[in-house]
Amino acid sequence: VHEELINRLDYDAVFGTALNRFCVQAAIGHPLTVYGKGGQTRGYLDIRDTVRCVELAIANPAKPGEFRVFNQFTEQFSVNDLAQLVTKAGEKLGIKVTAKNVPNPRVEAEEHYYNAKHTKLVELGLEPHPLSEGILDSLLNVAIKYADRVDRSLIMP
Repeated sequence: VHEELINRLDYDAVFGTALNRFCVQAAIGHPLTVYGKGGQTRGYLDIRDTVRCVELAIANPAKPGEFRVFNQFTEQFSVNDLAQLVTKAGEKLGIKVTAKNVPNPRVEAEEHYYNAKHTKLVELGLEPHPLSEGILDSLLNVAIKYADRVDRSLIMP
């Protein structure tokens, strides 16, 4: 990819994902900031799957009067899960990564029931791209390469 075509990587508390934030924190030697107990769980989706989900929904329209819900994610991770994955990826690259729990700046339950289903798109033919070591390594390497551009004032909420 040409250097000028690289997309943005949000790591701030507003637009950044926990995964992006953790990779950037690891790249600059900052402890991974796990909000609260780290039990918050969310669905994740590879960008390639996002495009495929839209394609599948368009190619398979609902029947007249039919109401369908497509939960557009392929995997679920807790904040603690992501911290462990980034720690492992960092260690593989020779980076000492630590995590610390910090008070949760968000108004949300520390633990909650999260049992979302994502079967409809798979039934239509979605072949998910799971979060792999290769993708994590790539994301972490991008963060390392551009560590000098990190605005450290955005690291903590």
